[in-house]
Amino acid sequence: MLRYTKTAMLLHWLIALLIICAFTLGVTMVDIHGLTPTKLKYFSWHKWLGCTVFGLACLRLLWRLWNPAPPYPYTMSKWQQQAAGALHGLMYFLIFAVPLSGYFYSLSAGVPVVYLGVIPLPVLIAPNPELKPILKLVHYTLNVVLLSGFCLHVLAALKHQFIDRDNIFKRMLP
Repeated sequence: MLRYTKTAMLLHWLIALLIICAFTLGVTMVDIHGLTPTKLKYFSWHKWLGCTVFGLACLRLLWRLWNPAPPYPYTMSKWQQQAAGALHGLMYFLIFAVPLSGYFYSLSAGVPVVYLGVIPLPVLIAPNPELKPILKLVHYTLNVVLLSGFCLHVLAALKHQFIDRDNIFKRMLP
């Protein structure tokens, strides 16, 4: 059985864990009424997680360019291979698009992003009250698509592990 490299596995699981944390924190923080210190702290952590995911996604993409994924087993049908490729492509797009949309949403609201409270990120757009609700909707929608893709990815991995028993899931396990 051909497997992913240890670096690919580390980046996969680390990015997945950080996305789960950022998503959970995002849902939690928007449910807090008013502008409390806790809510502001969660917003900062959420942004820091998004920045970290974006940086790790860049590393992962570079790694993937020089270390292609192992081929699918011959028992996997062509349509499943195409569907898996499409879902992986969508997930790669989203691990970049979600943090970027959140970054631009924050900037449009006039709130600069300071990574870990120390490193100010460049302000690429001026505050824009007309753009803010659009970027908020874009960020929300991309997150819903990411959550849906994530669920489909997990269900497909479980199907391959417990129904097909074709070791697809084990390729990404350390």
